[in-house]
Amino acid sequence: MRIAMLTHCQALTQSCSYTEAETVVNVLDFKKEVGLWHAVLTSVMNMMHVISIPYALMKVNPLSWIQKVCQYKAKVACVKSRDMHWALVAHREQRDVNLSSLRMLVVADGSNPWSISSCDAFLNVFQTKGLKPEVICPCASSPEALTVALRRPLEEGCSPPGRGVLSMQGLSHGVIRVDSEEKLSVLTLQDVGSVMPGGMMCVVRPEGVPQLCRTDEVGELCVCTVATGTSYYGLTGMTKNTFEVFPVTSSGTPLSEFPFTRTGLLGFIGPAGLIFVAGKMDGLMLVGGRQHNADDIVATALAVEPMKFVYRGRIAVFSITVLHDERIVVVAEQRPDSTEEDSFQWMSRVLQAIDGIHQVGVYCLALVPSNTLPKTPLGGIHLSETKQLFLEGALHPCNVLMCPHTCVTNLPKPRQKQPEIGPASVMVGNLVSGKRIAQASGRDLVQIEDNDQARKFLFLSEVLQWRAQTTPDHVLYTLLNCRGTIASSLTCVQLHKRAEKIAGMLAERGHLQDGDHVALVYPPGIDLIVAFYGCLYAGCVPITVRPPHPQNISTTLPTVKMIVEVSRSVCVMTTQLVSKLLRSKEASAAVEIRSWPPIMDTDDLPKKKPPLLYKPSNPDILAYLDFSVSTTGMLAGVKMSHTATSAFCRSIKLQCELYPSREVAICLDPYCGLGFVLWCLCRSEP
Repeated sequence: MRIAMLTHCQALTQSCSYTEAETVVNVLDFKKEVGLWHAVLTSVMNMMHVISIPYALMKVNPLSWIQKVCQYKAKVACVKSRDMHWALVAHREQRDVNLSSLRMLVVADGSNPWSISSCDAFLNVFQTKGLKPEVICPCASSPEALTVALRRPLEEGCSPPGRGVLSMQGLSHGVIRVDSEEKLSVLTLQDVGSVMPGGMMCVVRPEGVPQLCRTDEVGELCVCTVATGTSYYGLTGMTKNTFEVFPVTSSGTPLSEFPFTRTGLLGFIGPAGLIFVAGKMDGLMLVGGRQHNADDIVATALAVEPMKFVYRGRIAVFSITVLHDERIVVVAEQRPDSTEEDSFQWMSRVLQAIDGIHQVGVYCLALVPSNTLPKTPLGGIHLSETKQLFLEGALHPCNVLMCPHTCVTNLPKPRQKQPEIGPASVMVGNLVSGKRIAQASGRDLVQIEDNDQARKFLFLSEVLQWRAQTTPDHVLYTLLNCRGTIASSLTCVQLHKRAEKIAGMLAERGHLQDGDHVALVYPPGIDLIVAFYGCLYAGCVPITVRPPHPQNISTTLPTVKMIVEVSRSVCVMTTQLVSKLLRSKEASAAVEIRSWPPIMDTDDLPKKKPPLLYKPSNPDILAYLDFSVSTTGMLAGVKMSHTATSAFCRSIKLQCELYPSREVAICLDPYCGLGFVLWCLCRSEP
């Protein structure tokens, strides 16, 4: 260990050209890693003057380290990219800044791909204050391999700093593909210098046999040098199994007789021997055969206006195993002043950004209350404990957005029946293999419902009329307000009579014909259900649409307009409040008012009933359209016939045992999918 420490200090001295009596300003933790190596060990070896800035002072005065550099005319400063960022935020408060004395600004987390933005921004602002571009020296390090690489101050004969714009799609497949900066799906990397003096570096495959990577492949950086750690907590055997590696060539021959040390860093060796780091091994997630880095996912989430909804440094990304593959989970702490609606909109935008930039789906995005995620001793997120709480169901999130349909693409397929194989062959095959066929069937609807009086009705409108006669006072719906008290309720006969009035209004005011499409733009409630059955009574095809959000009309109203246009709705039915919102000045800025079809509000219904309720001539004609907008912004529509609708309701009734006497609490949106079926359809089934 002493030899490793001395060799490491000598390598740092040679790389940084440290000399006696130089002044170093250190912002890092001097008890570990880069802060320990530069501000304590190497400074003692070279008899340097070190000024350490406590992090508590940095929180109060982010410019304190710059002030000390100016005051003492320091030659070297050891910082992290966050210190540069906060100095940028507060630099206007400080005058007479002169950084011309700095010959080396060591960026301890320069291996983080996202530190390049802080370095560029810091240089742009302070270049007029005497800071020279060649002064910024990012470095890469790991606890076991110590300093892996360090960019030297530019001297004669040294390679100039390098940077690369790489395709994230290529990186996910483990290869290097240069792309253009104009795209969002790129990762811009800066070099972290060259290999430390006295060391040798290679790049090996992250998984399996430690075979050397090709020049256009990304792998784990491994170093061979005396200046590395020898054991974690004295556990020599475990250290060897974890960190020691003997790289082999494509033919299987060892690269060297000396062992290499794994650094835990993913990267490649670029032109002129410059080292580029693209991520860390412990943040690597293998999803669908492609590699994704947790830090990249966090950075994408942070790019979607995070300050309004979540805390910037309180986002955790990890993967869990679902159906024999890894799935991505994102957990963030929600700000107490953000509403549920705003948070869900932010979550949807995050999912779209991750899908668009990384081409990968997120299995679950969860928001938890502030200060509830497990913390490390230094205040960061304890990732392994957070993952364990998620798996145990003990995270207690306040908002959850599950998207299994976008990322679980390896669902097992049922075995196809082969016509040439008889039942005897199948039986023998099952006995030999000890496996059953991957096929299942539900209960037979006809056999279960032999005594069901509603079986003679093929249409939901007929079922509702029958129930209004046989059980008129049976309560179908009860709507609760935010305090948990009953806001309104609806019986069978009330629903029937109000639906008749809706049908009369459609015939009288709308002059609609059988089969016309009608968009129902209602907030969740009884009015939406009444309007749906009113359309069925009038022979129209209803399409339920989520109304625009009053606080965010510019982004939600175009979605409403898109569904109305795609569904070819000839009329829009809604409440008076939503009707005014659609015609407001704010709405006209997003959608031209004259482009809407006729809008009818149903707050004041006519008393006159329609002369005759519509009865479909064929159960296979269209009953309603189910439109949904996915979390990635894709619009999908499903045509539902009367036959399919009736069969779907009966199957849910049987599977969930929805007897007329049962009460079902529904906390789903009533606009599409299962939520719509449970809200509007299943309660009419007896």
